[in-house]
Amino acid sequence: MELRLDDGRNWALILGSSSGFGAATAIKLAECGLNIFGVHLDRRETLPNAQRVMEEIRKFGVKVYFFNTNAADDKKREEVISQIKEITQREGGKIKVLMHSLAFGTLKRYIVDNAESDINRQNLEMTIDIMGNSLVYWVRDIFRAGLFDRDSRVFAMTSAGSHRVYPSYGPVSAAKAVLESHVRQLAFELAKEGIRVIAIQAGITDTPALRKIPGHEKMIEWAKENNPSGRLTTPEDVANVIALLSRPEAYWITGTVIRVDGGEDLV
Repeated sequence: MELRLDDGRNWALILGSSSGFGAATAIKLAECGLNIFGVHLDRRETLPNAQRVMEEIRKFGVKVYFFNTNAADDKKREEVISQIKEITQREGGKIKVLMHSLAFGTLKRYIVDNAESDINRQNLEMTIDIMGNSLVYWVRDIFRAGLFDRDSRVFAMTSAGSHRVYPSYGPVSAAKAVLESHVRQLAFELAKEGIRVIAIQAGITDTPALRKIPGHEKMIEWAKENNPSGRLTTPEDVANVIALLSRPEAYWITGTVIRVDGGEDLV
């Protein structure tokens, strides 16, 4: 069966669209017929990758608009949503899929021998705000702008770190736990609007975000040796599941965490 989600009229909005899970999902949803809005934050040296993703999306004959800006900034969010509203009023369509895949935060232990290296309030609150709270602000503002379709999906990327401990992962772990709580509350409040909100828990995946974690090499080796399915998770694994959950038949799934890890979190 062809996995076709749309006829090229409606849109997906990907927060974190230039690499990793966001890039793979943007390409997959374009293959399924959705036009793509992408928000990413890239400097000159990484900008070519965002351009490569856009080129891949265009191969499927859909429209694509990328915004190179800070998705966690209130003013920038308002500007992007305003531009999206103008584009959809001109070209038609609604947002069928919103994906939150923002990976930026502090990776520090909470207590270390050198007090100058301790995590501070700004580190912790920034991490939780970007990787957790920003989901609420994007969903709320898109809803208020009237941009969601009646049968829309919101996906937020979480990890096993929401309930497991890794060295230096504490701030991100807290952000993921906050994110999952927001998913439940948003799902509850938006259910009658036909908007489904789901957290996606990927297994260990070799992405640019993972490579920023101190000791990521050990995490990769552990997953290779212990994942029951015998390999790492890939961004494409996640993209395929998001495409499946975006189908109309999946409308009754909301407010939960879906593992996409080959059984990794079982061990």
